[in-house]
Amino acid sequence: MGKIRHSAHWGAFTAETRDGRVVGVAPFASDPHPAPILQAMPEALYHHCRVAEPMVRAGWLESGRNSDRAGRGKERFVPVSWEKALTLVGDELARVKAAHGNAAIFGGSYGWSSAGRFHHAKTQLQRFLNCHGGFTAQVHSYSIAAGLAILPHILGDIQGIRNVTSWRDIRDNTQLLVAFGGIGTKNPQVQPGGSGEHSTQFWLRRLKAAGMAVVSVAPLRGDTADFLDAQWLAPRPNTDVAMMLGIAHTLVAEDRHDRAFLARYCIGFERFEAYLMGTDDGQPKDAGWAAGITGIDAEILRTLARRMADSRTMITTSYALQRGDHGEQPFWMTVTLAAVLGQIGLPGGGFGFGYGSMQAQGNAVEPIASPDLPAGTNPTRSFIPVARIADMLLNPGAPYDFNGQRRTYPDIKLIYWCGGNPFHHHQDINRLISAWRRPETIIVHEPWWTATARHADIVLPATTTLERNDIGASSGDRFIIAMQQAVPPVGGARNDYDIFSAIAERLGIGENFTEGRDEREWLRHLYDVARQQAARRQIEMPDFDTFWADGHIEIPPPATHNVLYAGFRADPAANPLKTPSGLIEIFSQTIDGFGYDDCPGHPTWLEPVEWLGAVGDYPLHLISQQPATRLHAQMDCASVSRDSKIQGREPISLNPADGAARGIAAGDIVRVFNARGEILAGVILDDGVREGVVCLATGAWYDPAEPGRIGSLDKHGNPNVLTLDRGTSRLAQGPIAHSALVEIERFEGPAPEITAFTGPNAQG
Repeated sequence: MGKIRHSAHWGAFTAETRDGRVVGVAPFASDPHPAPILQAMPEALYHHCRVAEPMVRAGWLESGRNSDRAGRGKERFVPVSWEKALTLVGDELARVKAAHGNAAIFGGSYGWSSAGRFHHAKTQLQRFLNCHGGFTAQVHSYSIAAGLAILPHILGDIQGIRNVTSWRDIRDNTQLLVAFGGIGTKNPQVQPGGSGEHSTQFWLRRLKAAGMAVVSVAPLRGDTADFLDAQWLAPRPNTDVAMMLGIAHTLVAEDRHDRAFLARYCIGFERFEAYLMGTDDGQPKDAGWAAGITGIDAEILRTLARRMADSRTMITTSYALQRGDHGEQPFWMTVTLAAVLGQIGLPGGGFGFGYGSMQAQGNAVEPIASPDLPAGTNPTRSFIPVARIADMLLNPGAPYDFNGQRRTYPDIKLIYWCGGNPFHHHQDINRLISAWRRPETIIVHEPWWTATARHADIVLPATTTLERNDIGASSGDRFIIAMQQAVPPVGGARNDYDIFSAIAERLGIGENFTEGRDEREWLRHLYDVARQQAARRQIEMPDFDTFWADGHIEIPPPATHNVLYAGFRADPAANPLKTPSGLIEIFSQTIDGFGYDDCPGHPTWLEPVEWLGAVGDYPLHLISQQPATRLHAQMDCASVSRDSKIQGREPISLNPADGAARGIAAGDIVRVFNARGEILAGVILDDGVREGVVCLATGAWYDPAEPGRIGSLDKHGNPNVLTLDRGTSRLAQGPIAHSALVEIERFEGPAPEITAFTGPNAQG
């Protein structure tokens, strides 16, 4: 039996092979808490829903760009040779470029395709399209779009996401940790670029042992690790800003705020204070006001405010909170509340985003460069906010606002998708299907018959990580992993680099794309560049051959551990923030100047478009959190994910009182619905879910009862059939998946067969 070292977003491991097949995986020896998702890899590698050969939708093969685009998602596919497929793709790219310009090509991708830094699908696609003259790109990410837009305005950078205070400092100095959105161990199973050690649980247990008190503010008790024995406060979803305002009001009203900090390190507190105390609108944002919005008793809020003022307090806010309507506000208000307490830059105090949302948050690592493939420069400079895909496709030429700019949606004729699955990530799938019918041609690289592949015109079978060589590395991890190819490509699959290289040759840009290097030569080159950069920081890395033979490098942790904005705290004149004022901008003149009523000049409670404070026909708030048994939608076909399902459907958790009111029992199949769509799911009753809330993880492969019909019942439980496709505000235009109301009812009669994991031709 062979043992091949490798890595994935859910951790490093050894692949065990026999007779040319992967038969098992063993976690990396240095990983104290390996992710169970690893065990799904061999099954997914050989699953029958792999795309076996190049395939073209029958209608498109016959009529090309003039085909009936409503056939996407329901028509059969025709196998073609690689030569034929590559020619079709190259000809389409050349045609669209000549007839409509490069901005008419939309390069869709996402960062979770592979932990490998060379075979990173998004970078490969962007590099290829840049060599071809450019494309329309996406900026920011579904995970933290609102946060990435707002933080530079108020802090000058995104260090509150990328360089948070280390776990060791929190353990040694924090007395009270208040976790808005919770702080758990499920989401830290994963990290872009992979990880050699899953350390979040390790550190959370040490925080508990050190005697630190934890308050978990989340509608789901399970969002915080149970061993922390946290005080659980369960506000209505999307009301965290109101809760923070109520706490801040108590601090100011009782003169517990840090006036000296606010005067020296911040700008605009006076404008915010007028709003907070109600002098500008007649409504004090006190604890009683906040109680009416959040459902949390006013005295509980006042008591929490006093505890925070009397303790060295760390405020953490999860990424999930900014994936709601007006998602910029929770991040802005987090910073403001921390500023009112005056502990920013002190050991164990202040704030940080994403603890418990990603494996790297809180890890102390040396900041060395990853061996990343350069994508080049996009000559078109055309882009859209990441979650505005359907808006773009449905409204070519329409104006829209984004982060102070007045922009125009391009007219997309061709979508090229490589890595990622918009039928998982994007909200309101029925609207997306309608938009997806607008482009003339859709090309997809995919290992499996996902919904994205089923809705394409040309599908090129791509390898998975185990079928190629690469280097795994993350800026938040101490390990660099040699990702050694375990098996030859399955079926007719090819890696993205080889596919793009072949198309580039046909388009006359082969040398620009490859620079004359094959896979192994690129890996050596990228590693050597990273090694040289590490040497400048006095970090020694072995030569490439030694690294490859050893299988990994472990970088020692730094001697000192990070305290976010400690330098700014020590001397704000010598270490100013990169804001216009050089200070923390509680009031932003820049944002105020944009004139956005959905994102004013200081943090503000703005009523969400859908929430439990204004219910109608749909009285339950849907939380679509990340799953525990897969990464997003990856490997949903494998048994690690499928074993978690109920009668083949994605499980939905609800409070027993909500179940009893509807005659629903554990294990029932239910119809979950609103005006946007309907799905089936299997019931779990859980008193750790706030009343009025239901929880359905993302990632169940979209499986319509009537493929191709907009509005069809999804048999499998994809929550994005139900979520709302609207931007957080005109500032960030981020996704608002967590602002959705639904109703549920018991599904009567036999449940339809799940067909998500069969190829499109098998469905007829």
